[in-house]
Amino acid sequence: MARTRAHVFVSGRVQGVYYRATTRERAQDQGVDGWVRNLDDGRVEAVFEGPEDDVDAMVEFCHEGSDRADVTDVEVEYEDPDGIDGFEVRW
Repeated sequence: MARTRAHVFVSGRVQGVYYRATTRERAQDQGVDGWVRNLDDGRVEAVFEGPEDDVDAMVEFCHEGSDRADVTDVEVEYEDPDGIDGFEVRW
């Protein structure tokens, strides 16, 4: 099955609300590879790689995030897959 890659930037109240941990759990449940991290400007950045439907599901998840998050914007850039294996929270 062909893989796709989404590079996502999430704005709003997304730091300090378990957004990264929830994203990792959802990605692992979805079978998507990649990573997620906080940015200095208050946004969260994430990369998802996997089958198109699964990556699309993760992009949709980013619009809501964790229970305590308040997402105001999600920017998505589609790129060529890198061959990432596994999913991690980056610091």
